[in-house]
Amino acid sequence: MTNTEMSFFEEQYRVIAIENDHLVIRGTLSGEILRIANHDPDTPLSQKDYPPGTLIALTDPATATPN
Repeated sequence: MTNTEMSFFEEQYRVIAIENDHLVIRGTLSGEILRIANHDPDTPLSQKDYPPGTLIALTDPATATPN
């Protein structure tokens, strides 16, 4: 990665949609579209939780502090 490239966790994303238990987002700077799969059937994704147009940021689970 060069100095001008950003990691996934340094960018903000705009929610585009919830599709088949996937969160579809677009980078506000890069324009890159990501589909994030939800593998927890006990916690389904919903438009109530992620309304289209909402800005979100991704958190790196490797660097997150444990609960």
